[in-house]
Amino acid sequence: MSSKKTLLILAGGLGSRYKGLKQVDGILGNGSPILEYSIFDALEAGFQKVVIIVNKLIPESYIERLNTISKAKNFELHWVYQEIDSIPISLEGFDYPDREKPWGTAHAVLCAKYSIQEPFVMINADDFYGKEAYQLAAHEINHHHISDTQLGMIAYPVGTTLSGNGAVARGICTLDSENYLIRIEEQTSIQRINNSIVYIKNGENIKLDPEALVSMNFFIFHPHIFCYLEAYFYDFIESDPLPKQEFYIPSAVQRMMDEERVKVKVKASPSQWMGVTYADDKKDIKDFLISEISNNRYPENLWS
Repeated sequence: MSSKKTLLILAGGLGSRYKGLKQVDGILGNGSPILEYSIFDALEAGFQKVVIIVNKLIPESYIERLNTISKAKNFELHWVYQEIDSIPISLEGFDYPDREKPWGTAHAVLCAKYSIQEPFVMINADDFYGKEAYQLAAHEINHHHISDTQLGMIAYPVGTTLSGNGAVARGICTLDSENYLIRIEEQTSIQRINNSIVYIKNGENIKLDPEALVSMNFFIFHPHIFCYLEAYFYDFIESDPLPKQEFYIPSAVQRMMDEERVKVKVKASPSQWMGVTYADDKKDIKDFLISEISNNRYPENLWS
């Protein structure tokens, strides 16, 4: 049993703590950035189409590289640009003179509205999620668990998502007894201190269980979500946001749940998550990928 499935990659952000355009920064000698490992894993799990949200800074040479790969590997590839004015027609006439960058992750997903008509997985370009995450997501889509009223999320134990190079922001998940999401609470200062994982709240260190699940922006969506995102984005613009205020996917999903429009089933991933928040994180993911290649989990050259 297989259904059409799309991988939506958010690659339009500008990482402030990482020097360079990390979305397309090759990790090993093969030149593949993390997002290519994500595409590789998704194709193995039965996804047939990839949509990438990018900004105008992405080099033309990288676009050509991936276009060539998509032809050779026979998967559908779409590029979508996220600009400040990439907004639905109904929002024309709004004035935003102080805006310097686009409107955040929920706006990025909304930009893909005309490219996706099937259930899809949304991920960050600079996060490595692991093979099993895509297999779990494919299972949910293939067995028709994803609908206009039920979405999915693959979450990770917080202890497996920390950086040795500084504090990280994570969305801590609260679930009900059936593993449906109740809320995601964003904490921006999570780090390991001695043998404990803590975050700071009201000046105090709050301990976290290493097995507590956190959202790493790996969602399984139904295309009906675009209707909600368009309405919510309209409300966001109407609220006269500050020049740097953003419209985020977790907030949009929370509102859908609060309005009882959707439920979100959460699955814990057995995969190792890796990411590059800081430039020094690159060495860790490099070492990790070298070990994955030596364990025959990936070919040395992904696309050969």
